[in-house]
Amino acid sequence: MKPEFDSFSDSYDDLLKDPIRDRFMGGASDFFHTRKRDLIRSYFAKRGTSTYDLAYLDLGCGKGELAVSLRGDFGRTCGCDPSDAMMRSGQIEARGIETLVQEYPEVIPFPDGEFDFVSAVCVYHHVPLASRGQLTAEVYRVLKPGGTFVIIEHNPYNPVTQGVVKRTPVDADAILLKPMETRGLLRSKGFSISELEYFLYLPEKLYRNFGRLETMLRRVPLGGQYAAFGERAGVS
Repeated sequence: MKPEFDSFSDSYDDLLKDPIRDRFMGGASDFFHTRKRDLIRSYFAKRGTSTYDLAYLDLGCGKGELAVSLRGDFGRTCGCDPSDAMMRSGQIEARGIETLVQEYPEVIPFPDGEFDFVSAVCVYHHVPLASRGQLTAEVYRVLKPGGTFVIIEHNPYNPVTQGVVKRTPVDADAILLKPMETRGLLRSKGFSISELEYFLYLPEKLYRNFGRLETMLRRVPLGGQYAAFGERAGVS
């Protein structure tokens, strides 16, 4: 069956447009990707971990914006997605990202213990409930012992986020995950939770001047999105 997102590949950016979302970005089209990039960088910096020799996989990478923005932070950067059309639309390989198509959405097409870090950004709300555990187990499989997995998702406790998701065509099938569900999913597959952080409280224009306020609010469960970091047992 043709992946659903193949049909969105040519018009994906237009389908994401929403008056509230566009005002939040304040004209900075990469604002959401930049925020996620900075959050990931901050996570490793707080732990004193240098990422330059690590291998990174962006699961469900789509057009590859996050993978490209983090490419210089890691020794190796890869992406995979069920939609080959989305990855080709983003010209990811030409931008230095290794890519593989997920022939089966719940299977990651890489060997065991291949990566030090895996991200899944706004992926899980498209994954059927019955398949989320299998996909999480796959992430555990491709991570090295001591590796890190982050799930970044829309926060269903934020009413603005809920409204935008309901109006967005590409999210027509979305089933949002509560933070407690995400933590439970990670723990059920052997991950220990190392951090849960909420972000996207402030629009781009305010964030430029008051970014420290978001840092202070990171434990308050009202941000537009949240990031749950899990660690695979063992030592790299």
